[in-house]
Amino acid sequence: MDVALILHRNWKFRVEHKGIKIFSSTVDGSDMHSFKGEAEMQVSLKKLISLFHDMSGYRRWVHQLADMDVLDKTDAIEYVVRQIIKTPWPLQEREVILRTGLISVGENSIAVTMKGEPDYLPNNPKYHRVRHSTGMWVFTPTSHGKIRITFVMHIDPGKDIPASISNAGMFDVPFYSMNNLRNLMMDGSYNPPFPEEIKQHLSIIEDVHDKP
Repeated sequence: MDVALILHRNWKFRVEHKGIKIFSSTVDGSDMHSFKGEAEMQVSLKKLISLFHDMSGYRRWVHQLADMDVLDKTDAIEYVVRQIIKTPWPLQEREVILRTGLISVGENSIAVTMKGEPDYLPNNPKYHRVRHSTGMWVFTPTSHGKIRITFVMHIDPGKDIPASISNAGMFDVPFYSMNNLRNLMMDGSYNPPFPEEIKQHLSIIEDVHDKP
């Protein structure tokens, strides 16, 4: 996944609310737009990484997440997960299977990459299997304990949801997920353990001080 290319795509600014900026972009060959959310948060890089490895806590912050399972764990930086996303009645809930990875980006950024693997499991008639999904979270330390967080996603929820409706409602996902994430990070009682084995794969830089 070319992280730099995706981040510098032709993004169109849409709205800013509570310090979270939302952008959209067209995608070749798809009627569904991709979205990008950006915000700067007062949080340590280690705590962010810990949150993304706390699979049991995802329902506390991922927008409309009904359930989540870990299907495979290759090592400390690669997982296959299954997510069930709530949808308005009478639509079937969406079932998304993602292979996630943790990679270094540039000199001091970390990215969580997500790539759909729709055929990883046999279809379950109870859910609508999402056939296309790709995205990433990028964490870039700025200064004095702050992290610039970028969330990018492109997903086709299925033909039973018109593109016009999906595109109109796509701003909810980055805003509510990022706002929930920020609120959880500010909760002093939430302290998921840091997976120390990650240090065998990635160099974690906690803070980049302002240059004189």
